[in-house]
Amino acid sequence: MRLCSYPLSSLLPLLQSPPRPLLHRCRLSALSADGGAAPRRRLSTDGPASQPVIGQDSVEVLGHSYPRDDFTNVTPKILAKVGRNLHNQSHHPLWLIKERIKAHFYSAYAAKRGNPLFSVHDNLSPVVTVEQNFDSLLIPPDHPSRKRGDNYYLNRNTMLRAHTSAHQRELVRSGLDAFLLAGDVYRRDEIDCSHYPVFHQMEGVRLFSDIELFSAVQNGEELSLFESRGRRTPQKQEAHSLEAVKLLEFDLKQTLTRLVTHLFGEDIEVRWVDCYFPFTHPSFELEVRFQGDWMEVLGCGVMEQQLLDSAGAGDKAGWAFGLGLERLAMVLYNIPDIRLFWSQDERFLKQFRVQHIQQPVCFQSLSKYPPLHNDISFWLPESEDGRESFIENDFYDLVRSIGGDLVEKVSLVDEFMHPKTGRRSQCYRIVYRHMERTLTQQEVRLVHEQIERSAETELGVQGRF
Repeated sequence: MRLCSYPLSSLLPLLQSPPRPLLHRCRLSALSADGGAAPRRRLSTDGPASQPVIGQDSVEVLGHSYPRDDFTNVTPKILAKVGRNLHNQSHHPLWLIKERIKAHFYSAYAAKRGNPLFSVHDNLSPVVTVEQNFDSLLIPPDHPSRKRGDNYYLNRNTMLRAHTSAHQRELVRSGLDAFLLAGDVYRRDEIDCSHYPVFHQMEGVRLFSDIELFSAVQNGEELSLFESRGRRTPQKQEAHSLEAVKLLEFDLKQTLTRLVTHLFGEDIEVRWVDCYFPFTHPSFELEVRFQGDWMEVLGCGVMEQQLLDSAGAGDKAGWAFGLGLERLAMVLYNIPDIRLFWSQDERFLKQFRVQHIQQPVCFQSLSKYPPLHNDISFWLPESEDGRESFIENDFYDLVRSIGGDLVEKVSLVDEFMHPKTGRRSQCYRIVYRHMERTLTQQEVRLVHEQIERSAETELGVQGRF
């Protein structure tokens, strides 16, 4: 059969979806490696043997030991978050969002015998191989998302996952055609009220055979998922037929429109934006109009067929999506600071102990204690072999490792280049604010001085303190 001659008129009733704006390139996120020597800060943790430990030669986490090498950059404060699994703590706001999404998919999509179509996987280890995190998703070796400065590596071959998509291939290979996946993910990032080095994602995958995808189409038995000698275009991959991609796109957008309607309400306004991810094509972001502004809530797309081929599902085609649980919770519950998700303050936690997961929560902000800010200025180390030897994320990570959740925000407030020597200087403002009490300048100064000393010894900067 020649698919190119098949009339698309019979597909039109199934292909009604919002118009797409002009294409723009999106940042890589889960459906959103350069670096110097390992830090010289003493990396160890106190506590029982079951707790994560960073020793001189190895990193122990979740009962396993991993040898250290020049790529090891995970810190005790980050490892202390591994195993907390906020998304599985009953009546935590992240748990509520996860359970609401799960309940929606359970009720809206059922298999032939009435069982839920989508299986749920929310307890997979966050320790993955570099191959799982990048190669299995077709992320090129030179892609900037692989940088040591952007990720937490246990060693060159093992890391804390940067997205839950690291498990996609293994779940597809196990024979699953429809699943939801939730978990904690880790990225080195800037410091402010909406960024934290540990956050939580949830994603979904749905695969279709020829029969499943075309069952509702007149003469669908004549259609195929694939075409030979096809070519890649902005609308499709080379392996896919145009009819298959249009139906996959329709099913994906319909599924996700129903999901955000379930979460935000029937009156929510949505729009689709063309995007780019290495592991889907075509790819989209879904934005919702919330409080007068357009806000991105998830990324999605038709899965790259090469990914499915490598997972042993080459006779099927499918879609995938991914979203951030913190972003949804901050918007839906009006939570102003991402650090609150890690709080043990009863004033925060008790507000989410609702009788039913669908019960609305109107979060009442806690008393906001006054901030204290201190500036830190230093000369940057001279670049080596033309490469930048100071990485901003290294500084942010050092501040987090020392100041922890006392640090609310770090921002670059001034840059200076010496007119004669060409040396560069930067000044950062660090805002300290405790979530549960008033800080004193004396205790903040102790933390700040430790940051100053560590910046010189570990990052090679020269202080202008």
